[in-house]
Amino acid sequence: MRNLILAPEALADAREAYASYELQRPGLGAAFLRSLDARIALVHRLPEIFAVEYRNYRRVALRRFPFAVLYECNRNAVTIYGVFHTSADPERWRSRVP
Repeated sequence: MRNLILAPEALADAREAYASYELQRPGLGAAFLRSLDARIALVHRLPEIFAVEYRNYRRVALRRFPFAVLYECNRNAVTIYGVFHTSADPERWRSRVP
């Protein structure tokens, strides 16, 4: 299995979304994190099942929440670059990738 790498920016994105959802309703942030964890686990297991969105980078939407995970996979690793709201300007997430 490939290594899973979470960029610091992706962790910051997740923390920010968690905090926002917790302010809306206690427990909603935890539900967001469970949804995010499930998608990241799927990406880690089967990274090629999602379409290339931009160059070599792929995107997968979360269930129930309007967020997507931006990632790249190669022979050795799956790297998560960001967790973005689906209404965010695509230039915001494109600026994250090397």
